[in-house]
Amino acid sequence: MYVAYSLFNKRLLKTIKIVKKSLVLSYIFVNLSSQTNPFIIAKQKTNRMRIHKPLWVRLGLSLTGLLIACSSFASSNKYTTDTTNKAIPLEIIKDGQIVAMLDSLAHYTFTGFPDYAADRGPLNVYHYPDGYVPYFSDSVYEARIHKMDKGSTFGYIYNPQVKQFIELYANRKRALTSKILGMAKIYFPLFEEQLDRFGMPLELKYLAVIESALNPVAKSPVGAKGLWQFMYGTGKMYDLKVSTLVDDRNDPYKATIAACRHMQDLYCIYHDWALVLAAYNAGAGNVNKAIRRAGGVMDYWVVQRYLPRETRDYVPAFIAASYVITYATEHNLYPVYPGITATEIDSVCVKQMLTFDQISEMFGIPIENIRFLNPAYTKDIIPSGGDNVFYLRLPRANVADFINNETALYCYRTSKMQDREKFMVQVREYQERSTLHVVRKGETMASIAKKYHVSSSDIKQWNKLKSNSVKPRQELYVFVKELKPVAVPDKLIAKSDSDKVKTSPKLNVNPAYVISVPQDTFNYRAYYSSIIAKNNGSVVSDSSPVLDTEKVIYHTVRQGDTLWRIASQYKGASVQEIKKLNNIQNDKGLKLGQKIKISLEG
Repeated sequence: MYVAYSLFNKRLLKTIKIVKKSLVLSYIFVNLSSQTNPFIIAKQKTNRMRIHKPLWVRLGLSLTGLLIACSSFASSNKYTTDTTNKAIPLEIIKDGQIVAMLDSLAHYTFTGFPDYAADRGPLNVYHYPDGYVPYFSDSVYEARIHKMDKGSTFGYIYNPQVKQFIELYANRKRALTSKILGMAKIYFPLFEEQLDRFGMPLELKYLAVIESALNPVAKSPVGAKGLWQFMYGTGKMYDLKVSTLVDDRNDPYKATIAACRHMQDLYCIYHDWALVLAAYNAGAGNVNKAIRRAGGVMDYWVVQRYLPRETRDYVPAFIAASYVITYATEHNLYPVYPGITATEIDSVCVKQMLTFDQISEMFGIPIENIRFLNPAYTKDIIPSGGDNVFYLRLPRANVADFINNETALYCYRTSKMQDREKFMVQVREYQERSTLHVVRKGETMASIAKKYHVSSSDIKQWNKLKSNSVKPRQELYVFVKELKPVAVPDKLIAKSDSDKVKTSPKLNVNPAYVISVPQDTFNYRAYYSSIIAKNNGSVVSDSSPVLDTEKVIYHTVRQGDTLWRIASQYKGASVQEIKKLNNIQNDKGLKLGQKIKISLEG
C-alpha cells in the first residue's frame, strides 16, 4: 500500500509539471494568433507586446491544458489501481546473461582444496579497513580507463554503461569478484599463452570472465558450455568433440585454442576487436545486419543500438571487468584462491580406460579435485582406444605416483567395482536359475508356487503383479532355488552287496536326503532293518543305482535343454547315467520345469 501511495505522489507531481507546460504552450499559441482576435486588446509599450485576454478565454485555455495533462497522465501511468483497490503488480526486471553467469559461480563447488584468501598485508597498499567499499568519481574512472587504453590495442572508453558494470563487479558482487580473481591464477596463464601464440591482444583473456565468470562447467540456457561458452555447432567447427563420456567444450586447454581460432577468424572479417566481441556473443549474422542498418559503419558504438539487447551490454561489461581486475587493489578487492594454482598442475597421458574412483582411492586424491581439474570428462570416466589421446590433469605432487604405479592403476579394482562385480555375479546366478512358466488351464498362483517350491509373493514380485490371479497362456518368470548337493557319509557306504541299502517306493525315501549320525551313537543297520520290518520284511528293489562315493543334485529343466546339454554342464555326469537315474528314455521325456537328478563324482 505504501509503495502504491508513493508512486501516486510521484505521478501527481509529474502531472502538475505537465499541466504547467500545457498552460504555457496554450498561452503562447493564443498569443501568436491574437492579432486577428476581436476580443483581444493589444497595447505596444517600449518594444514589448502586452496582450490582454477576456476572463472566459483564459479559463477555457486552463481547462484545455488540464484535460491534456490528465490524458497524458492516464496514458503514461503503468502503476494504476483497479476498482477493488488492488495494486497492479510491478514489472519485474530480470538479470541478464552476464549477471546470471556471475551468480553461477556462487553455487559451484570448485574443489576439495580448502578455499583461502590472499594475504591482504602486502596487497592492501592503501590501508583500507576490512569490509570497506571505496567509491570514486567519474573523473577517476575515466582517467584510469584512459590509461588502460594507452597500453592496449583494444579501444577502452568510459561511459555510463561501463560505470553500471563497474558498480556490479566492484560493489554489488564483491564476493564473487574475489573468487574470479582467485580463479584467474589458474586460467589466465593458459589464456595468455595461447593468445600470444596467435598474436592477439592479451586483454581478450577478460572475455572468459564475461562469458562464464571463469566457471569451467558453466552452461547457458541455450546450451553453450565451458569457460568460453561454445555452442555445439560452433565447437564442432573448431574440432571440439562431444560424446557420452567427453565434452571438449569443458576442456580449458582445447576450448581456449578453439576460442582463439574463432576470434582470429572474426577479426579477419571486421578488423575491430569490439565488433569481434559482439560477433562472438551474438553471431556474425546479427552483427552484419546491425552494420547494414547503421549505414555500413564498422564501429561498435555506432551499431550498438541495432544489436540484440544482450549484446549491447557485452563490450561495456568487458571494459568494466578489465578495469576492476586491473584496479582490484584500489577497490579493496583481493583474490580468494581455490587452493591450487596453475604452477601446481601437470598433465599425464592415459593409455587405458580409467575412472576417477580408481585414481581417488589409489592415490588418496579427493574426487572433487579430480573433477575440477578434468571438467571435460562428464561421467567421471576417461575412455581409451582408437586414435584419440586423452590426458589427465593432476596436482603436480601426484604425477610421480601416477607414473610409478600406472600399470597397477589400470588393474586396480575399487570398492564400487567389487560391489558391482558381486552384484553381476548374483544377477547371472539368478538368470541361470530362471524358468519361464506358461500358465496352464486350472493352475493358480498357489499351485505354481508349490510346484517350484517358492512363495506366491515371490512370483508376484518377480513378475511385477499386483494380485494372485493368473490366466492361461500367461508367461511367468520363476527363479528356482538351487538345491545344494548332499554328500553321503562314509559310514553309510555299503561294504558288500548284502549291506547295500535299497529303498521302497512306499516309503518314498530319497537317498540324496539321507542324514546320518555318528556310528557310536546310532545303529544305522538296526534302523534300516526296522524300516524293512515295517514293510512286512520285504525288500523292494529300486531302479535307482546304489549311491557310492557320489553327490546328487537336482537340475531344473529349462527351455532348450537336452540330455547331452545337461550332462555337459556337470563334471562327472553322463547321458546314460542321467537316463538311468531318472527313468528317461530320450530327450522327449524332458519337460519344462521338471527336476532331474544328477550324480556327480565325489
